[in-house]
Amino acid sequence: MARIHLKYVQTTLKDREVYYYFRRRGYPRIRLPGHPGSKEFMAAYQQALAIEREQVGASRTIPRSMKALAIAWRASSQFKGLTPASQKTYNRLMENFLDRHGHKAAATAEPRHILGILESMSDTPAQANALRNVLRQMFQYAFEHGWRQDNPVKDIKKLKYRKTPFPTWSEEDIRIFETFWPIGSRARLALALFLYTGQRRSDVIRMGPARLKHGSIEVVQIKTGKYLLIPMHPDLAEVLSAHDHPGAAFLMTQAGQPFASGNAFYNWFKDCAIKAGVQAKLGPHGLRKAAARRLAEAGCTPSEIQAITGHNTLSEVERYTREANQKLLAESAWKKLGSMSSGTPQKGPKKEGV
Repeated sequence: MARIHLKYVQTTLKDREVYYYFRRRGYPRIRLPGHPGSKEFMAAYQQALAIEREQVGASRTIPRSMKALAIAWRASSQFKGLTPASQKTYNRLMENFLDRHGHKAAATAEPRHILGILESMSDTPAQANALRNVLRQMFQYAFEHGWRQDNPVKDIKKLKYRKTPFPTWSEEDIRIFETFWPIGSRARLALALFLYTGQRRSDVIRMGPARLKHGSIEVVQIKTGKYLLIPMHPDLAEVLSAHDHPGAAFLMTQAGQPFASGNAFYNWFKDCAIKAGVQAKLGPHGLRKAAARRLAEAGCTPSEIQAITGHNTLSEVERYTREANQKLLAESAWKKLGSMSSGTPQKGPKKEGV
């Protein structure tokens, strides 16, 4: 049997049991569960290795620098309380920022410095505003823990730009897709999961047989951490019944594996939509909006729609369903007005002398 050799792993024999530890000189040792090669062991090992790299990086960091502040903030309960998806996004934004400014003193940063950095990203204003949000939280931590006397990002406004919303699939777009991809195809299954759960692609690709609970689909949203139980719609049940689902996920790749990432799924699904003749601008997120639109057109309240989509606020739901609500309100307005005609032809002026 092949042995796995992992850096910093030590073994201890106690009561005829072998215990494994992550041990680096000068640092506390960390107990590793299971056995080398097992899923739980390797997950704990990777986490311990990440902590070790962070600690080593901290020892080489200039005291009270931007990088030192970032390390302290990432070790805080505030940062650890974020969802894993948010932590990943924040870390990516932080690394790009620290590559250029990590050596600078955190105490001397002024609003004009931060604004200059954000304005240098004006070609990607959404990314600039996302970085502003991260820096605002990081410098708030600095203020609360005595690194600074203020938060230099607090009063900096977001960069203004015209957002291009994801276009919503129309009923005609959905009909075209369903005509090309029949029930039994993976593409049709993907479409149905979006339309009848109203979730993001990061959540749809994680749905599988183990998520079925008493006639509902269990969802723990990646982005928000929100827990949802979405009742199974009959149309979705029909599509699901056409597949065997031997794997962990409903949606599998051609190789029989779950999609490794939302981006991999996005590229595959876009190809399916284009093959079907659907507009190239339409993507998976437009189906989430289409699900919300359908619910609004069926007369569902914003709270009912929120119970399906899992949006954090009703204002987000209303933004998604604004077009549908406008149509319904317009139709209601005409019905209330009623006909302005009496229903009988008007008589002309009476002729004299007749």
